[in-house]
Amino acid sequence: MLLSVGVALIYGDGDASGILIATLVTAVVAITSIYLNRQHRELDVKEGFAIVTFSWILMSVAGMLPYLFTGSIPDLTNAFFESASGFTTTGATILADVESLPHGVLFWRSFTHWIGGMGIVVLSIAILPFLGVGGMQLFKTEAPGPTTDKLTPRIRDTASLLWGIYAGLTLLETLLLMFGGMDWFDAVTHSFATLATGGFSTKNTSIAYFQSPYIEWVVIIFMYLAGINFTLHYN
Repeated sequence: MLLSVGVALIYGDGDASGILIATLVTAVVAITSIYLNRQHRELDVKEGFAIVTFSWILMSVAGMLPYLFTGSIPDLTNAFFESASGFTTTGATILADVESLPHGVLFWRSFTHWIGGMGIVVLSIAILPFLGVGGMQLFKTEAPGPTTDKLTPRIRDTASLLWGIYAGLTLLETLLLMFGGMDWFDAVTHSFATLATGGFSTKNTSIAYFQSPYIEWVVIIFMYLAGINFTLHYN
């Protein structure tokens, strides 16, 4: 969320304070949870499934806070729907006019796609071992991710490798979209949506807004790359 605060400050749309409050609330809850769970123990399969399920729910709850605190989506149900749609890369939206949202909120909306595209837990298992939680059971139960093949002997290294590929493709698409005439903000947010295969856009007419065959072809190519099992990219 801090990245969204930075974007909000750059554009000065007045949404920085709301996103910052959402960030602080999320941080307090996360730090408290870490403090209360300091003992190391290995998870069994049932616990792995439970954590995966509740991770998506909790992230969706946290993800709706910027919408609520900025007033961009004041209704609780709609804010949760938009957040869940982002993290699950569903791409459905309750917004009739996307372009009316401030830049910080638009960035956060696209960023939820990007995080969800690889899978929240695949990201988490790269970090959880440092917090005393075993990651193998989480990796086995996170089926929606791009791959469940184990690429390296250590599960944390596998997760880090997958995220490296994911981030590298995102950066490459961003540069290519900027070369085609997009500004950095639209290039980054549309790269988030493309690599996540979700489809959130900052424009009401999506990429048709740019009227550029070049941009459309870049997006098509990276949608294809994003749909390939990431083991193939590694190999």
